Amino acid sequence: MLRKHPFLLNTLFLLIALIFSIGLGAVFIPPGTVLRILATQFPGIEIAPDWATSSSAIILSVRLPHTVLIALTGAALASSGAAYQGLFRNPLSDPYLIGVAAGAGLGAVIAMSLYWPTNLFGFYLIPIGAFVGAISTVLLVYNLAKVNGIVPLTTLILAGVAVGAFASALTSALMLRSDQQIHRAISFLLGGSPMMGWNPVIASLPYMIIGMGLLSFSGHALNVLQFGEEEAKQMGLAVDRAKIFVIVTASLTTAVAVAFSGVIGFVGLIVPHIIRMIWGPDYRRLIPLSVLAGATMLLLADMLARIILAPSTLPIGIVTAIFGAPFFLWILRRAKQEVFW
Repeated sequence: MLRKHPFLLNTLFLLIALIFSIGLGAVFIPPGTVLRILATQFPGIEIAPDWATSSSAIILSVRLPHTVLIALTGAALASSGAAYQGLFRNPLSDPYLIGVAAGAGLGAVIAMSLYWPTNLFGFYLIPIGAFVGAISTVLLVYNLAKVNGIVPLTTLILAGVAVGAFASALTSALMLRSDQQIHRAISFLLGGSPMMGWNPVIASLPYMIIGMGLLSFSGHALNVLQFGEEEAKQMGLAVDRAKIFVIVTASLTTAVAVAFSGVIGFVGLIVPHIIRMIWGPDYRRLIPLSVLAGATMLLLADMLARIILAPSTLPIGIVTAIFGAPFFLWILRRAKQEVFW
């Protein structure tokens, strides 16, 4: 049954996660009330309010933009992870593990140190810095890991860890030498963005929609690349152009996610693997399904982050690391025993 309706099922899970995420907080708002408040925002729908006025303000001004941003971030990270895995033909190619997220974080923090976002101009400046950091990191890691034209699993991880650690060290040094404004980036680096309201959503939405749309469009090319670069060329694929396209697009999508939500690990590793195990390795379906499932997964992690230390909120990156590290070890063990794809 699950295999017959993957998009319907994942859309349903996402909608449920969205509703509960919006209702969860210091003041719990029941799902029915959430739906009625949201329905009043659509033209032609009139519902007599039977809820407190503060509930509408909390949902529309605070929780809804936060929930939308978290969902977009999860979708972006998962789709980027799936694309990296297909491009490198490597089960552990995740934006976090290969250092791309750390590079994007460094670029974002540099942008923050130059101009802390107080308006839309500042919000648009951050993803530019994050993209420069992300694309520089992925190109460096890829070239360091390449051995005789291929990218082995071991060298990819080692290069990613080394470059990621270097980027994180530079980020820490930058924060220590900056004024108090940039110290707010500490929360950002743990996956807890200090940016609130609709401005981050408005600023990130165009980048993420374009990035995830282009990644979904690259599904056929990624399928062909699984046969190897030489075979892909014989099948008529412009391999170099396809690789550049995927690297730039996945790096842009990762950079925007990191710029507005912080450095969050393992989403791009876990989600594509689960989707692949249930619905198969066809990237024409894998990437769009990763978009839906990634949004759902990060919303669930965000809800856990708000529950564990309530009324305080745990940085979401800590929650994903708690569940992601064991999953990474399980995949690493499998990688020793069998050949992927």
